[in-house]
Amino acid sequence: MQEITLTLPMLRDLELTASKTACAIGEHIRMSPDKIDEVRMAVVEACINAFEHSSATAQKVELTFTVLGNASDPKGLQVTVRDRGKGFHPELVEDPNLEAKMRPGSSKRGWGLKIIRGLMDEVDIQSSREGTTVVMRKLW
Repeated sequence: MQEITLTLPMLRDLELTASKTACAIGEHIRMSPDKIDEVRMAVVEACINAFEHSSATAQKVELTFTVLGNASDPKGLQVTVRDRGKGFHPELVEDPNLEAKMRPGSSKRGWGLKIIRGLMDEVDIQSSREGTTVVMRKLW
């Protein structure tokens, strides 16, 4: 098992399927429970972002889980989350301001990319009018 692909329709709670897959792979390659939880949460956030913001006409998200290194000596886990939506400019997304988010009546949302970047060791986001690809790596 070096790579597993998963295509999910953009339906409520299906990010949990991606989360369970991340956990199963992490356990298989003997990743620590803390690192598994970090990958799992980052995968959920990436899927939810794609579900909510991509406006993909195909209404699906493609995930690829890749074990880095070799089967007997894994070096990490890479997760690629791809949608074929409208894209966005990642460099223009501002970090959320905690003080502003806590004001009454303000939206508490908008933390996804910050959470993903905080949980994973490496994050690369490529986005265009053909869609967005988020590549996340957890190394050890």
